[in-house]
Amino acid sequence: MQAAVTVTPARIPELLLGLATVRPVFLWGAPGIGKSSLVRHFAESLGLECVSLLGTQLAPEDLIGVPQIRDGRSVFCPPEAIARDEPYCLFLDELNAATPDVQKAFYSLILDRRIGTYELPAGSVVIGAGNRATDNALARPIASALVNRLTHVHLRASVTDWLVWAGENGIHHWVTDYLTDRPDHLWSQPPKTEEPFSTPRSWHMLSDALHSFGPALDEETLKIVAHGTLTPAHAVSFCGYVKIVRHTYGIEAIIKGDASWPKRVEDRDLLYYLAEAFRGRLIRELPATKDQIPPALRQAAHRAKSLLVQLAEISVEVAQTVIRDDENGRPVLPAWFLVEAARDMPRLVEARR
Repeated sequence: MQAAVTVTPARIPELLLGLATVRPVFLWGAPGIGKSSLVRHFAESLGLECVSLLGTQLAPEDLIGVPQIRDGRSVFCPPEAIARDEPYCLFLDELNAATPDVQKAFYSLILDRRIGTYELPAGSVVIGAGNRATDNALARPIASALVNRLTHVHLRASVTDWLVWAGENGIHHWVTDYLTDRPDHLWSQPPKTEEPFSTPRSWHMLSDALHSFGPALDEETLKIVAHGTLTPAHAVSFCGYVKIVRHTYGIEAIIKGDASWPKRVEDRDLLYYLAEAFRGRLIRELPATKDQIPPALRQAAHRAKSLLVQLAEISVEVAQTVIRDDENGRPVLPAWFLVEAARDMPRLVEARR
């Protein structure tokens, strides 16, 4: 299902309070961005127990129940997990990953709030959640009859919301500090191949590992953990960041001339991180046109070109990441700076092309 309008996690409690208390809601979103946690916290805020049913692990009889003979007639007895006396939050997780027969079994429960003769207690809420087909996750088409029985809300990841949550839930300071500097690394599109990718959930997993290993965590183990949870490029960048934190080695020192680019092969992850930090600095500080450069910044621009030359002498590939175009093929650095870079470093610009 395509999203015409998306919302951040901070909006979800308000929306669910207004929607889920009167009609069933389906929460769409990519894997790992916190759909299940949001539903559980919402139920808790209402004082309701959250009963989760996982669509991929259900058969129709798990909902409809098994028949019993009473007074010569068959009666279906709904499962204990559903048939409760007190109001509760029924959370249908991965609903759109369920088989068509299971989805059909949900129809009366979602629309009429009943299964057979059992009716959900007054005050109960029904919320479904699932991934999108575009996320390379297990997802089946939902029949129009089921789509029309739900109000649909599309969730997107928000680094602002997540950092607020992280600060209240003990997320490792390396993770929060890193994502404060690189908010674009909180989430990445699920890959088409079988490899880890960055999500709020995977950063939480990494934080748990960092807490578990503690100060004794060595570089090799950090690489294993980071590459086991994050998008590969993000893992390299994060490991470089940790080196900076541990060795007080930052881009400020390089720009001021107090330090030079790291040259050791084993410090290549650090070099990539510093190059990304350098690129971010240039994007923020270089004006669009050369005639807008104030005298104080001209020297800084000259220093930037000199540092770019030095970086290219160590690795053309890493230096190329500084001047690369955005994902849509558009330059992000000013044209005048790229022209001067081409004049001073033709091989670097040729490699960029």
